[in-house]
Amino acid sequence: MGSPSGQFALSGMVVLDLTQIMAGPVCTMMLGDMGADVIKVEKPNGGDDNRRMGPPFIEGWSAGFLAINRNKRSLVLDLRDEAGIGVFKKLLERADVVVQNFRPGVMDRLGLGYKTLAELKPSLVYCSISGFGSTGPYKNRGGFDLVAQGMSGLMSITGHPGGPPVKVGVPITDISAGILAANGILCAYIHALKTGQGQIVDTSLLEAGIVYTVWESSGFFADGQVPGPLGSAHRVSAPYQSLRTKDGYINIGAATQPTWEQLCRAIGHEALIEDPRFKMPGARKSREAELAALLEETFSLETTAHWLEVLEQAGVVAGPIYNIEQVYEDPQVRARDMMIDLDDPVLGTLHNIGIPVKLSATPGVIRRRAPALGEHSREVLEEAGFSSLDVEDLVQAGVVGIPATPADLEKS
Repeated sequence: MGSPSGQFALSGMVVLDLTQIMAGPVCTMMLGDMGADVIKVEKPNGGDDNRRMGPPFIEGWSAGFLAINRNKRSLVLDLRDEAGIGVFKKLLERADVVVQNFRPGVMDRLGLGYKTLAELKPSLVYCSISGFGSTGPYKNRGGFDLVAQGMSGLMSITGHPGGPPVKVGVPITDISAGILAANGILCAYIHALKTGQGQIVDTSLLEAGIVYTVWESSGFFADGQVPGPLGSAHRVSAPYQSLRTKDGYINIGAATQPTWEQLCRAIGHEALIEDPRFKMPGARKSREAELAALLEETFSLETTAHWLEVLEQAGVVAGPIYNIEQVYEDPQVRARDMMIDLDDPVLGTLHNIGIPVKLSATPGVIRRRAPALGEHSREVLEEAGFSSLDVEDLVQAGVVGIPATPADLEKS
């Protein structure tokens, strides 16, 4: 459900979205979820490469594309053509934000760099998302999540000691770069509303990875020791990790002294509270492996479900380890609307990850599925002041693309 007034937090914001794959589309999805009008400007001959990546849902939509391109309208526009550049500049008249994730320099070569566009629209918020940022010796390098995870230090602290390099199981730098970009855009947008002054928002996958290393970097800054991987264990506290049970594993978060003592009482090991080996936090951390082995002797006697109930009653923070199917079966996940069904006349029922930030007065809503390639080309251009004949001429010239899909897409 949207807000009672029909308004959303970002109603009125118009975003020209030139991004593709993951980081940029995550950013613009977040803006679209909160009500921004996101116009996804796609290249001819296939559009966003993510339409063809991962498990296919239906021709023109991969499952991944559907997941992160909701609440957007698609315009196919050839920016290599002078007429296409002219169309884009016309669209800029009513836009507030431009988001792009080309390598640094590409937009300048197209004649669509920030300086050029800011002359046309001084209040413009211009966001650039790249592998390494728009300055520095690596600015012209391409970047992918895997590379950023390695160079940000994330892979050096992920996995188990002595094991091969392991990346975080999700494209975490892509997603976090998108989140950081959305945050930066909102900051710049507020400033523009107050002052009329636009600016560049510049972030990268590398920086998005580094910001996750809070414990590791702070420790290194303090003592110069280079941290390594710890499996599921915590950098500072113990026991704060996965422990084996009779039928699997359980995550235990006994990070504070009171919680540690509650844990000992709950599992019938009160003697550990005064045991000098484990009495104080530093002692527990220094003997972490010994402590984990001792606790697993007890936890392995009963099931995960048993221990979850026992620890819940004792006030000890603990949780199961879900696979993805189990995540969406959990009553808390469902209560928080983190799986949304969207009924679409063309694609049927679509499952979406819900909106993770809840606003009480102007909540976000999933208003539309990810668009077909060029689905809204005519609509967007006519809103910008192009006549139907103008649009037809642009289509015939190959500057603008329209769907090669069923006619009912035009009405969806």
